[in-house]
Amino acid sequence: MHDLYYKGRIYTRENHVISGYNTKRIVKLGTEMQPLSLVVNSDERKKEVAALVADNGLFAEITVDSAIDENINDLNAVINKPTTTRFDKTPNRNDPCSCGSGKKYKKCCG
Repeated sequence: MHDLYYKGRIYTRENHVISGYNTKRIVKLGTEMQPLSLVVNSDERKKEVAALVADNGLFAEITVDSAIDENINDLNAVINKPTTTRFDKTPNRNDPCSCGSGKKYKKCCG
């Protein structure tokens, strides 16, 4: 067999499961095995962030460095997970109208 496997490429195409984004990883961010790495500017802020981390049951390595800007983006991403938006189903043409008139949707509000 020759080296040209897929549309003229010398090497076989990489499988997206191997090289892509891994959504089913075993170790998640904020656990004991992979703690969050956070940078704050002062000791008072470190206490506030540590209380926030403890309230959410997470693990974090918090360093205090006034020369670097504060970086708690990983913590915000873990705490404020986006939710799925759900929309109401629009009625089909021959379904009864949602306004309660008893007519078909296409004759009333459609």
